[in-house]
Order: sequence, then structure tokens, then C-alpha cells
Amino acid sequence: MVHLFIIFLFKWFFKPASTAGKRLPPSPPNLPVIGNLHQLGLYPHRALQALSKRYGPLMMLHLGSVPTVIVSSADTAREIMKTQDLIFSNRPKVSIPDKIVYGSKDIAFAPYGEHWRQVRSICVLHLLSNKRVQSFRYIREEETDLLIQKIRQSSSSSTSVTNLSDLLVSLTNGTICRVALGRKYSDGEAEGSTKFELMLKEIMELSATFNAGDFIPWLKWMNKVNGLDARVDKVAKSFDEFLSGVVEDHRNRKQGNTDTDDSRNDADLVDLLLEIQRENKSSFVLDDEAIKGVIFDMFGAGTDTTYTSLEWTVAEVLKHPEIMKKLQNEVRQVVGSKIEVEEEDLEKMPYLKAVMKESLRLHPPIPMLVPRESTQDSKVMGYHIAAGTQVIINAWAIARDPMQWENPEEFNPERFFKNSVVDFKGFNFEYIPFGAGRRGCPGITFAMAVNEFALAKLVRNFDFALPIGVKEWDMTEAVGSTVHKKNPLLVIASTPPSC
Repeated sequence: MVHLFIIFLFKWFFKPASTAGKRLPPSPPNLPVIGNLHQLGLYPHRALQALSKRYGPLMMLHLGSVPTVIVSSADTAREIMKTQDLIFSNRPKVSIPDKIVYGSKDIAFAPYGEHWRQVRSICVLHLLSNKRVQSFRYIREEETDLLIQKIRQSSSSSTSVTNLSDLLVSLTNGTICRVALGRKYSDGEAEGSTKFELMLKEIMELSATFNAGDFIPWLKWMNKVNGLDARVDKVAKSFDEFLSGVVEDHRNRKQGNTDTDDSRNDADLVDLLLEIQRENKSSFVLDDEAIKGVIFDMFGAGTDTTYTSLEWTVAEVLKHPEIMKKLQNEVRQVVGSKIEVEEEDLEKMPYLKAVMKESLRLHPPIPMLVPRESTQDSKVMGYHIAAGTQVIINAWAIARDPMQWENPEEFNPERFFKNSVVDFKGFNFEYIPFGAGRRGCPGITFAMAVNEFALAKLVRNFDFALPIGVKEWDMTEAVGSTVHKKNPLLVIASTPPSC
């Protein structure tokens, strides 16, 4: 026991030779074993912002045994995500998604390398291109029309309360199911829908679960005791069985179909992936696990984050009546005497686009993005960063930096008329809700097509008010890697006379 204590003290007080004498980023004091984990709290993006005000825009934390650099300024983010993007394009291994997604054979969590490059290229060129996103327009229209119908049905009287959050989840899940799988698995009337929805919910909850073993390896045994390993194994098995069934159904359907053109309008993402697999025009083998990994990402990124950003946008608009009125006027004037909003109308709605941008600034769905990892020693802003260091980019803090944004805590869409060149596509590092560089989100076009169209339809068709007895809109954040509203968005929806 004495010997173990001496070894522990030696490791704790003496720096490794690789960093001895080198200028490291400033770091708050840390505790034995857990390092700075205790300083993250329930809302890490807020806690890290507070620490960065004291220790600077590039600081070093020790999350258990994992050295982690926290980035909290646009200049430092540019250095990581542009100047040295290649060095910082790896992903640290995270055990829960790694187990669910076949050893990280997807896009989001795959380590940087040939597999990731090939799979991402397939997604960018074949699944999420502008042309492909437009081919799914009819699905967005049908699912958004269904959303409007459901709101009308739930608001049968002037006092009827509508759970708008639930309906927005249904919109995004239904859209993604049809785009990715060719049919709904998230409709309450669909076969197996309840099981599917519970499975997705469990995956999202597990993804947000703190896993001590990722930061303190010798505590991995706790996951067997507390049941975490069993939960992950169970949901991984269930989701694999579900996805395997979907892939086989598509493969069998294709074999019985004489139409070999999967670029047709009714081809879903599984069809497209299987066509690429059959053609096999390169040395890269797109196996079934890679296909299922890509589909997993479509659900993770396409449902949870898309719904979250839309929910926050609607909540902010409802909280600010003057913004709601201005948005409604723009949408209703553009639509005019037409029966309904059309996607072409969105290009004539600059204020709506500014509202979406401002919502993403204040409420990036994943406030700290997905962590990166350095592949070699480097220098960032004059500080030594060792190979294998985890990098967390606090996009939430950067988007609220008073050095970059005037009155950053205010919801003010007009700021994007003053800074019209600032966009979320990864070129403006003061504003990176979807990340940037090689590991930036490839699904921006798809997500924005869903959100902008839904927002336009909502404000075109309804006026919204607080439920009776409620005095203000609740904007409390939930805990998790994807930051939702803590409580559902409850509204009284009414149809204006002109609609």
C-alpha cells in the first residue's frame, strides 16, 4: 500500500518528460485522480466560459487522466479548425458511441483516416448535396403540412394547450425516417413505432451519460456495477437488429425491382448507400456496418440537433413579441394571396434567415461541438500542445464573446443585417454552431431546409400565446451534450383571420 501511494505521488507531482520545460496553456488547480472534472458542473459550456474569463481563451484542464485544451475565442478556434486543422482532425475514442456505432465506423466519431475520408465523401457528394437535399423537398412539405394539421387538431378551443415540443420532435423524426429509411418508424400508428421511439430516446440519454471510465480508465469496472455497460450493450444490439432489418428489406426490395436507377425521386439514403456498395468503383469497401453507421449519424445529427435548434428558435421568437410580429409580417407579405408557403419563398425572407442565425448563435445545439484530438505535438498561440491532447471548442462561449458581438446576451436578429457576411458554414470563426474545417457538420443544408421551412409555415398559419396562468416563457436549459429546453414548449395556437 505504501508503494502504491509513493507511485501515485510521483505521477501526480512530476510532469512527464515530454512536457517538462515547455510552455503549457494556463490551467486552474486540479485535484488528485479527478483533475478538473469537478469544475464542469451540470452545464459545462457555462462553467468553461467562466473559467476562460480567468485563465484565458486557451486553457488546459485535466479531465481525470485526459489532458484537455479548452478553446473559447474566435482566433484560437481559427488556429485549431483552419490553420492546423489537419493536426486536430482526429476524434478521441468515446466508449459509448464507439460500442453503438460498430467501433466508430460512422462519420461523427470515426478517427481521422482513410475510412473517415471515404465515408464523409460519400455523404457530401451523394447523400447531402444541394441536389439531393432538393430531391427530398416533397417529404419536407408533406411532413410540415402534417405538423400544421396536428397543431390545428390540438387547438380545438381558445384555451387548448398544444405541446409544440412534441410536435417538432415528430416533424424531424418523421422527415428523417422517410429520407433515410423510406418510411416512418416514428409515427404513433406505424408498426413498431413505440419501440423505435423508445430506442432512440435511450440512445440519446446514453450519449449524454457521463462515463467515468473514459476519463479515469481504472474506474471502468464501475460500469458493470451500475449497469451502464448492460444498458449500452442492450441498446446497441437492438439498434443493430433494427438497422440490419432495414438494410435487408431494402436489399430484397431492390432485387425484386427492375428499376436500377436509385437517383429517382423515391430513393432513400439506404437505397443510395446500397447502390454505392454494389457499384464498388474504388478500393474502399463500404460494408454493411459502415452503411449502418452512416444511417445512425443521420438520426443522431438529423433528429436531435435539428429539433433542438428549431425548438429554441420558436421559443425565442415567442418570447419577443416584436420579433414575432416582424417575422409574421415578412412571411405573410411574401406569401401574399397564395394558399401556403413554398420553399422558393424562403429566399425572399431575409428576416426569417436572420432569426434562424441569431437562434443558432445563442443556442448552438451542441454547445461544445464534438471533441477533437491532436495527432502530433504542435504550438497553438505560443503554447505547447502534446500529441493525444483532447480539444474542446466552446462554440457557445465564442458566440457570446463581447469582443466579437455587441450585447451578446440579447436576441437580436438585426445584428445579421449589419454583419451580413457572417454565416454558419464554417468560414467565420466567431460563429460556428455547426463546427468548421474537416470535421464540420456535412448536413447544414439539410438541417436549415427543414428548419427554415417549418418556421415559415408556423408563423404563417398561427398566432401563439402563453397558456392561461403562465406569465412568461420558460427558457431553462436541460442537461446533456445536446442542450434542449428543459421543459416542453406549451402554447395556445390560434389561426389568424387571414389564414
